[in-house]
Amino acid sequence: MSSTRSEHDMLGEISVPDDVYYGAHTARALVNFPITRETLADRPHLVTALAAVKEAAARANAEVGALSPEQAAAIVQACAEIRDGRLHDQFVVDLIQGGAGTSTNMNANEVIANRALELLGHARGEYAELHPLDHVNLGQSTNDVYPTAVKLALDRHLAELLAALSGLREAFADKAIEFGDVLKMGRTQLQDAVPMTLGQEFGAFAATLGEDEQRLAEARLLLHELNLGGTAIGTGLNARPGYRERAVAHLRELTGIATLVSAPDLIEATQDVGVFVQLSGVLKRVAVKLSKICNDLRLLSSGPQAGFGEIALPARQAGSSIMPGKVNPVIPEAVNQIAFEVIGNDVTITLAAEGGQLQLNAFEPIIARALTAGLDHLTAGARVLAEQCVRGITARREHLADLVATSTGLVTALSPALGYETACTLALEAHRTGRPALELVRERRLLTDDQVLALTTPKALTGGPART
Repeated sequence: MSSTRSEHDMLGEISVPDDVYYGAHTARALVNFPITRETLADRPHLVTALAAVKEAAARANAEVGALSPEQAAAIVQACAEIRDGRLHDQFVVDLIQGGAGTSTNMNANEVIANRALELLGHARGEYAELHPLDHVNLGQSTNDVYPTAVKLALDRHLAELLAALSGLREAFADKAIEFGDVLKMGRTQLQDAVPMTLGQEFGAFAATLGEDEQRLAEARLLLHELNLGGTAIGTGLNARPGYRERAVAHLRELTGIATLVSAPDLIEATQDVGVFVQLSGVLKRVAVKLSKICNDLRLLSSGPQAGFGEIALPARQAGSSIMPGKVNPVIPEAVNQIAFEVIGNDVTITLAAEGGQLQLNAFEPIIARALTAGLDHLTAGARVLAEQCVRGITARREHLADLVATSTGLVTALSPALGYETACTLALEAHRTGRPALELVRERRLLTDDQVLALTTPKALTGGPART
């Protein structure tokens, strides 16, 4: 068995393995919260954000005279190592925890303190020289550290999602160009409507993703208002004058986020989680629209013989253990499921936000877990959809041409010349007899061949001016 060291907190003594960097508070959290088995280490952006906050705080405290230069330097170096990826395995507390994130903050304080002690030439646990609370957590509270770190982590996640959505949008835009000359029937309520091009259909997918990128960028900016320096409830108790401004300035430098600012009302900012609700709503919007696109891709590729069969998705795996030759739209199906998760997470976040009381919301850990998971999964889903599905889609051009030629929806293009009543009669007869509407028009000499040709050119059918 590994050796242990004895540490203590307000509840008394507790044994901690000698080879770990965390301490008593983290050890108790491991016992108290074996909930999801997902730990802080599973969210590296959150770990690096916590280290950035602690480093900014140490620098600011040194500048206002609250920390000795030696202590500050050791804390700063420990935090820099964590931001570079070291010691992440020491961030072991569960993502879901009571205490409004206290276990997360304490885990960070203890790991940083013990690594700083090593750098100063002391053993882990020799807190008389450098203490997790008196020094690493100086001028701070979980209630300003945790939401600040969550916001910084979400900013990193959003950068990744925006990049993935941009790649997916470009994939659809490329297909829009490739399919620009492919006529097909548009549909409303699953019934034939009027002609369009497959390129227009894929261009609309690209456009809707572009809109979502804009909404995400707007929500991202809202994350940059911080309550760091407000300590417990936003009054700034135990923080030295000048600390708050210096800490936020150092965070701007450490993160490269030039738009980080201190909230104008720290009491309001400490209790309010509206920004997380806003971001969740935008993520739900992205999820809903991605899922709708995937529904369309599955429908357009359905069959292929007995369904729409208008496009072919790239085959990615055998589709059945019993039906030979069956291939399923597995990539869109996976993205649909990610969307369902994000939509469900939005309900969780809404309830957690509503459940806050007075000067603090105790349920930020579940909010953070839901948002980071949704962002991770949406990012992965967008990348997979672009590379494993959209870029490999092909059009069944002959089949689409046949559908346009035989659809009663083509009659709409003739109605300016024929009149609505005549066009409606033709459409009903074509539907009843199965004969193409254009064949009936020519047979009855309702229009000349030149008129029919002018009205049914690809340009006229897909948005050009009608000519009679």
